[in-house]
Amino acid sequence: MIYPIVKFGDAVLETPAAEVTSFDDGLRKLIEDMFESMYAARGVGLAAPQIGISKRIAVVDVTFKEDPDARLVLINPVIVNKEGRQRSSEGCLSIPEFREDVTRAKIVTVRAQDASGKFFEHTGEDLLARAFLHETDHLNGKLYISHISALKRDLIKRKIKKLVKVGEW
Repeated sequence: MIYPIVKFGDAVLETPAAEVTSFDDGLRKLIEDMFESMYAARGVGLAAPQIGISKRIAVVDVTFKEDPDARLVLINPVIVNKEGRQRSSEGCLSIPEFREDVTRAKIVTVRAQDASGKFFEHTGEDLLARAFLHETDHLNGKLYISHISALKRDLIKRKIKKLVKVGEW
């Protein structure tokens, strides 16, 4: 099932998500639906709050279906290590049509659980590191625009308000 992507302005995006405690068939179905929804939206990462579900689940595939082994499921993820710095253009499925340069760590290690509840650690560089940080931010109720200047953030918010006013958001 493809879920619609929740857009900026919905409270679920700015609320910390609940920890996942049940690792059952319902969770596995949700994870598959999340991958399907992410691919349909042409994204490389998707957090459950972005489809209106306040649970600490994220899916990532920075190869966009090119490498089936690159699909990652992060349940209850925690960033355990960050190294270096990278600055690159970043966008978000929940804030479509907007992109800004964001500085993030270059190498990131995340500790999470898989679909069966087993803990693992995974280290990513460059785009994968960025995806880990971006999706973990979502689960903590933060959006990438919290990492840009207040001036740029306010400009984006004003543009979105205008879009809402004319029914285009």
